[in-house]
Amino acid sequence: MMHASHAETARADPGVGVAAQVDTFPSRVRTVVALVISDLLALVAASAAAGLVASTGLIASGWAPLLRFDYLLLVFPLAFVLAGLYPAVGMNPVDELQRLTVATGAVFVTSLAGIALVGNVLPSWVLVLAGVFALVSVPVGRALTRELFARRPWWGVPVVVLGAGRTAELVLERLQVHARVGMRPIACLDDDPAKIGNRLRGVPITGPLADVLTYQRQGVRHVLVAMPGLQPSELVPLIRRYGQGFPAMVVVPNLFGVASVGVSTRDLGGVLGLFVRHNLLSRVNRVAKVCVDAALLVPALLLGLPVIGLAALAVMIASPGNPFYAQEREGLGGRTIRVWKLRTMYRNADVLLARYLHEQPEARLEWERHFKLAHDPRIVPVIGQLLRKSSLDELPQVFNVLRGEMSFVGPRPFPRYHLDAFTDDFRELRAMVRPGITGLWQVSARSDGDLRVQEEADTFYIRNWSIWMDLYVLARTPLAVLSAKGAR
Repeated sequence: MMHASHAETARADPGVGVAAQVDTFPSRVRTVVALVISDLLALVAASAAAGLVASTGLIASGWAPLLRFDYLLLVFPLAFVLAGLYPAVGMNPVDELQRLTVATGAVFVTSLAGIALVGNVLPSWVLVLAGVFALVSVPVGRALTRELFARRPWWGVPVVVLGAGRTAELVLERLQVHARVGMRPIACLDDDPAKIGNRLRGVPITGPLADVLTYQRQGVRHVLVAMPGLQPSELVPLIRRYGQGFPAMVVVPNLFGVASVGVSTRDLGGVLGLFVRHNLLSRVNRVAKVCVDAALLVPALLLGLPVIGLAALAVMIASPGNPFYAQEREGLGGRTIRVWKLRTMYRNADVLLARYLHEQPEARLEWERHFKLAHDPRIVPVIGQLLRKSSLDELPQVFNVLRGEMSFVGPRPFPRYHLDAFTDDFRELRAMVRPGITGLWQVSARSDGDLRVQEEADTFYIRNWSIWMDLYVLARTPLAVLSAKGAR
């Protein structure tokens, strides 16, 4: 990571206006239009799917009754506006999924209530089916839209960052990596004359803090205050002075020790408090999570068993021997559990690894950082590589879920040598929950992330767990598997 003192030395022309110094200017309008079109197309697709099912005779109704509800295409955007879903910038994807589900369900339930009042029950089944399809199609449509457009210069809303130090650099890095958030920094402002005219992670430092009023007149609505070193006696007047006229102002506190944990605010009689969650450590939430796993077990077994059987046969053909193997990993309470997998390595894998690391110093460094190798000599060609890249080798772990040793979603169970690289506090936190077949780390960074990324993702998951988060991770898992990004 580049520090503030090492900001790019390219200078902006001091004679050019503030707006001209900005490389790109995101468009809130274009972003909203893209999301509205995505939502409408998803609703049309859901209606078409419901009509298709109805036309097959599975439901005693046809397409015509469904067309009576075309007014919903006008109601949905209004409902999403009220739910704060346009343009939904700076919103956690789990929160977005929850709001989409609640708003979509509310519109369909209200429509069904209207049908019941007028006594027209015939098309209600089609509408229910359309609502079920919409609960899937709308979030999927939005996810695809963000994947397609999040890196475009026009996506998101312009954001001005107050401050050009280490905290500002961290904020810029995260917003650039997570472009789907939609907050696009167009300028940094700082009262240090030595910084003005430089760039911080590609973002121009265009002037002093007072220039924020110029951006306000140009229509910028979002500002981030990344100056945690300021004392309250300095920060409060700054917020009052420059916060007027900005509908959205975010103050980044000096909380590097709990970065990416996710906190909420509490009003302590007029005093601001930060509430750090430990959701998955709650007994009620643990019971809810077990119920989710139980509901998923039957479909997982029905769909997974044929795949496991075919994959096991392919492994035996490519590399004779038992197609399954168990690894000892740390589970709930620090107890050792046997995690089942399809075998993707040669039977003398340990010998091959030791020889390879001895002969390849660069590979040893890669192993020590990620505990994975881009070119692993232990992997059985073709079938082993395919199973690992698709993560299908993890499927037998559904039996670990059946035994109550694992969950479908949670921190991945690591071997002891991997856990030894983490801090004691983090290891204790992980040991308080059941490990999972898939997790937040896998669907965000996959195995490209180093130990710091793993620790941040797992900590965030444990402290901010909800059923919505599990649904989000499960929904993102197929995309992560298909992309095979970082999978090894």
